[in-house]
Amino acid sequence: MGRVLLKLSGEALAGEKKTGFDEKTVLGVAAQIRQIVEEGTETAIVIGGGNFWRGRTSETIDRSKADQIGMLATVMNCIYVSDICRYTGLQTEIFTPFACGGFTTLYSKDLVEKSLKEGKVVFFAGGTGHPYFSTDTATVLRAVEIGADQILLAKAVDGIYDSDPKTNPDAVRFDEISIDEVIARKLAAMDLTASIMCMENHMPMLVFALEGDHSIVDAVRGKVSGTRVTVS
Repeated sequence: MGRVLLKLSGEALAGEKKTGFDEKTVLGVAAQIRQIVEEGTETAIVIGGGNFWRGRTSETIDRSKADQIGMLATVMNCIYVSDICRYTGLQTEIFTPFACGGFTTLYSKDLVEKSLKEGKVVFFAGGTGHPYFSTDTATVLRAVEIGADQILLAKAVDGIYDSDPKTNPDAVRFDEISIDEVIARKLAAMDLTASIMCMENHMPMLVFALEGDHSIVDAVRGKVSGTRVTVS
């Protein structure tokens, strides 16, 4: 079934609580991850930190420090989801671009390849390790580095819209759109840097709502109730 990089929204993992974790939601996600792994899909995962911290909204601390807090939020998320995956019977490995003592393994493409070939679920925590780069950018960067077939972008919203569906009830969802149009119209699928990286590296993407018993499995199988982002 190939190799995918799954980007999970931190907010989506929090469920209705909006912050922290909703264990029932995460157990459901882990069960789906186990299913796609057992079906032969090599799986890497990036998790956003929005269920704990959104540093860009802070006006009182240095941007670099705010982003560092966000990186640590993603490490916490990956440790939690990784352990829930282990609870379901999966083997996992967490990689970070900076040392975290005994919590994680320092990122190495060779070690990542070894882990994936061993059937482990690989987590990329800590973003790129640098401020001013989002987990969206880290997602595309790692997807390109490991040669993923596609990015699966599981969010709290069910696809890409022509405007913000939270503020515009008449917003229209795209079933399919090119990455060139996403960039030209500055649509909020990913941040602009990540979108440009997708375009330059011809990385296709599926954007869908995490909510649902089979959302991830269906996305891997190409059955997406969301938006397919195409590349030329």
